[in-house]
Amino acid sequence: MRKKLYYLSTCTTCKRIISELGIEPGEFEFQDIKTEPINPNQIEEMKSLAGSYEALFSRVARKYKELGLKEKSLEEEDYRKFILDEYTFLKRPVFLIGDEIFIGNSKKSIGAVAESLKT
Repeated sequence: MRKKLYYLSTCTTCKRIISELGIEPGEFEFQDIKTEPINPNQIEEMKSLAGSYEALFSRVARKYKELGLKEKSLEEEDYRKFILDEYTFLKRPVFLIGDEIFIGNSKKSIGAVAESLKT
């Protein structure tokens, strides 16, 4: 079964989650989105699993406020473009386990990852 993790190696939240889940090197394919940006094929795969680009988009990124995006009406293609252009717009971490996707660091999402890893 395929296991992939999109994360930031400098993100303390990502590091904490990886540690809490007990993920060992080699158990997942890790992609640090800062040093290895997401490509169009990867975002298409994530979107097909998540249902939308908006589901992958982080509204807590500093650039979200800096660029005044809160005041703008964004469309799906806008979300796609921002995520591809700037790694901080991907809600992280993103786990791909088999044909499932788990997005973000909410307790619910991380709990679902933990459950998925038990099977």
